[in-house]
Amino acid sequence: MARNLLIFDGDCGFCTTSVHWVARRFRDEVKVEVVPWQRLPLDDYGLSREDVALYAWWLEGAEASGEQRQGLRKWRGHRAAGKALRACRGVWPWLGALLLTPPPLSWLWAAGYRLVARFRYRLPGGTPACKI
Repeated sequence: MARNLLIFDGDCGFCTTSVHWVARRFRDEVKVEVVPWQRLPLDDYGLSREDVALYAWWLEGAEASGEQRQGLRKWRGHRAAGKALRACRGVWPWLGALLLTPPPLSWLWAAGYRLVARFRYRLPGGTPACKI
């Protein structure tokens, strides 16, 4: 069965807290593995250190084995957050759908994500390792 990966910065307390908050709300039927990028062979997923330093990632179709993943679909930043929220119970899928809207609204969400990512070291749980 295909699995989904939610990849985040495990050195950042703010990111870790945020991702674990979302993970507690995932629907049971959605198979998601939440993994800090520091524990992944990034090359196997077609990601670089620069990619994961700037964005959280949601990967669909990440099979448990294989070299370069075939059929892998990737979302980053606000779109990764949207995909994660769409996998949750309750009202959260509605917010996730909003984050996945096309332009021009997506420009606003992308700017908001970049702002939070840039200053996450100043947010609760942020560390100097979070500074981009």
